[in-house]
Amino acid sequence: KKIREYHGKRILKQHINQFSNLSFAAQVKPVLVTKEILETEWKKLKATYPWLLEEKLVAKPDMLFGKRGKYGLVKVNADLKQVKEFIRERIDKPFNIQDVEGVLTHWIIEPFVPHDVEFYFAIESTRETTIVRFSPKGGIYVEENWSLVKELEVPIGKQIKDYSKSELDAFFDGVPENMREAVEGYVDAMFQLFESLDFVTIETNPFTLVQAQEGDSHSINGWQPVPLDLCAELDDTAHFKQTRKWGDLHFPDVWGASRSSEERYIEELDANTGASLKLTILNPAPVGRVWTLVAGGGASVIFADTVVDLGYGKYLGNYGEYSGGPDAEQMFKYSKTVLSLATANPDGQGRVLLIGGGIANFTDV
Repeated sequence: KKIREYHGKRILKQHINQFSNLSFAAQVKPVLVTKEILETEWKKLKATYPWLLEEKLVAKPDMLFGKRGKYGLVKVNADLKQVKEFIRERIDKPFNIQDVEGVLTHWIIEPFVPHDVEFYFAIESTRETTIVRFSPKGGIYVEENWSLVKELEVPIGKQIKDYSKSELDAFFDGVPENMREAVEGYVDAMFQLFESLDFVTIETNPFTLVQAQEGDSHSINGWQPVPLDLCAELDDTAHFKQTRKWGDLHFPDVWGASRSSEERYIEELDANTGASLKLTILNPAPVGRVWTLVAGGGASVIFADTVVDLGYGKYLGNYGEYSGGPDAEQMFKYSKTVLSLATANPDGQGRVLLIGGGIANFTDV
């Protein structure tokens, strides 16, 4: 699932030095801002992060959509007063992104990093390989220059450094010679971090290189890589084993979507168990009159499809499933939630609860 840029950069900053001598401490200092912080905790924010008063800043929404600059939603090279005003005018306001309307609830403030070069870098996990993409021309026009993007399909168990010099020369073609070692070091470290921390995708577009201070031991050949923009997804099924490394984060809704308290509750139950507990509300009661309590992902699809095929799709209250052997307490909480939704807003007309499942996996449905 997608995570906010704030959480992605915090994870990178905390763990990158485990895979290289790099440190993002000086330039990667994201601060998350909500309306509550803006209105009631601004003084505390300034006291906690005094550098906000000393450095030029960047402000942008942290809402899981890209091309923020093209939408006029990025403030750069500004002081804290200008940043606050920029956010205040837009926070919690509706905005349309590619015909999808949402509300700009979360913003990120960071140091402004003057730079001369912009590179594109992305990693994507697939079933059998990890795909690494790189371009010497990153930034907002990377799509217009997509022909310059190179790909490496890295098999399971292989690292970037395992490739031959000729293969890496072709992959990093277009990088200035004096920056090559630093760019390759960044990509290699990010790949190792990606694999270790159960990321599904990472995109830093752009990342740049800034001159390191003389004697800086956390640089490569005099350069410090800095991810300026970041999009990332984590494997949410690994949350139970990565809790300490990921830290305090939750998986936000995609742009324009909103979840009910019941859906969030089941998601929290799901995140804290090795079993699977899923719930999506399609039509709240009383419109929703047909509700399902189904074991197994395949069975849940068959139940939902059958309801629709019989002409009752507009009355289907939920889609959900449980599998992977949840214990009795988890099933009690899941069932209680579904039942509370199915019996909400009584109107004197009947409701239907369908209970079933895949018998091969659940002999005691």
